[in-house]
Amino acid sequence: MSDIYYEIILEHYKFPRNYGKIENADIKVKDSNPLCGDEIEYYIKLDSEKKRIEQIKFIGKGCAISQASASILSELVKGKTLDEIKKLKKENILEEMGNPYLGPSRIKCATLSLKVLKLGIYAFLGQKLSSEEGSL
Repeated sequence: MSDIYYEIILEHYKFPRNYGKIENADIKVKDSNPLCGDEIEYYIKLDSEKKRIEQIKFIGKGCAISQASASILSELVKGKTLDEIKKLKKENILEEMGNPYLGPSRIKCATLSLKVLKLGIYAFLGQKLSSEEGSL
């Protein structure tokens, strides 16, 4: 594991950004990785046109990778449109984490946050997350 990756993960794990809940959130979504027990729940407040993330917070439990990625992703998507978020891929979150090399089980930890976020966006829009998008 590279030092930069380790530092980014530890920083976000120890001092998560946007941690907490939003009362009257427009989108509230939760999911978990049943294999390891990681859980992430996002609370999202949209702008008045319901097209852009105005505020985002999360709560969760699990490994440092899953919780750090939730923090990193919350910073990455603030101010973005729902359409921009729908286009995000796992490579985007991994790049923000310092491009770590992770095995398949750890990739699921790192991308759980993106999966949860997309589930919430698609549900809000009344759309289904395709298998291609669901695999990130």
